[in-house]
Amino acid sequence: MIFPEVVFPYGQEIVNKAVTDQIQCKNKKTYGKPISWSIEDHGEYYIIKCLVDVESNPSINFSTSDGVIGVDCNYNHIAWTDVSKDGNFLESGKLSFSIEGKTSGQITKILEAEAIALVDIAVRKKKPIVLEKLDTTLSKVGNKYGNKKANRMKSMFAYRKMIQAIKSRADKMGVAVIEVNPAYTSISGKLKYMRKFGISIHQAAAFTIGRRGLGYKEKAPKVLKKYVPKEVSHHWKHWSILDKKFSVRTHTLYHLFNVNQPHQGIDVFHPSLLEEEKHQLIKALAS
Repeated sequence: MIFPEVVFPYGQEIVNKAVTDQIQCKNKKTYGKPISWSIEDHGEYYIIKCLVDVESNPSINFSTSDGVIGVDCNYNHIAWTDVSKDGNFLESGKLSFSIEGKTSGQITKILEAEAIALVDIAVRKKKPIVLEKLDTTLSKVGNKYGNKKANRMKSMFAYRKMIQAIKSRADKMGVAVIEVNPAYTSISGKLKYMRKFGISIHQAAAFTIGRRGLGYKEKAPKVLKKYVPKEVSHHWKHWSILDKKFSVRTHTLYHLFNVNQPHQGIDVFHPSLLEEEKHQLIKALAS
C-alpha cells in the first residue's frame, strides 16, 4: 500500500530534516538515528505516524524574571493564569475542548491544537510554563475530573497526551516547562483566590501552580487560619484540614467569607447553604 504526498500539519520540517540527515549519513550504524513509521487503519481513514529523535531546543527560555504562566489541565479545558515575578495575579483564561465520543487519534489532534494555543500565549508573554508533575497526578485522574470508573482510562490517556503535547510544542517554540508537585493547589486556590479574583476554581489552581513554580508558599489567610490547630506547622497540612472543614459546594464559598475582610468571619447561616451544609459547617468550625 502506498500513501503519496503525506504531509504532517505539525512537525513536517522535523521529519524532513531527520530523513535528509539519515540519507546523508555515511556511517548509519554508528551515527544514524532511528526513524519509525506506523499506519493505523480506522476503517474510514488512516492515521500515519512518524517517530524521530528530536534534540532539545538550545535556546529555551528558562528565565522566570518576568513571571510564569501557571497551567491546570482538565478533562474538557486547560486553565491558565499569568503570574508576575512577584507572584501576583495578572490575567487568566481557559482553552475549552471536547473529547467525548472521540477516538484516541482524534483526541490526540484536539489536544495538540490546544497545546499550540497555550504555548502561543507563553510565547507572546515571553514566560515559561508551570505544570503539575505527571507522575503525581495520574493516580488521581479519576477524582480530579469526577469521571466514572469506566472513563478513567480515557481520562488518563487524555491527561498524558495533553502534557506530552504541551511539552513538545513548548520545546519547539523555545519555552521552558517547569513541573511542580500539585498537592493542595486546587484547595488553596479555591479557598484563597477564587473569590478574590473572580475566577474559576481551575484558574485559581493554575494561579497557585504558577506561584509554586516561582517558589512561593500558600499560607492560609487570617479569616481561615483561626480554624487550624496551632500545633500544625506545615502549610500543606493547613489546607488539608481546611478542605475537610469547608466541605460545601464550591459556588457557596463565594458567600461564606472574604479573604480581604477577615474581621467579618464566616457566614455559616448564609441562605445559599443547604441545611445539611449549615449543620456540617457549624460542627466542623467548632471543633
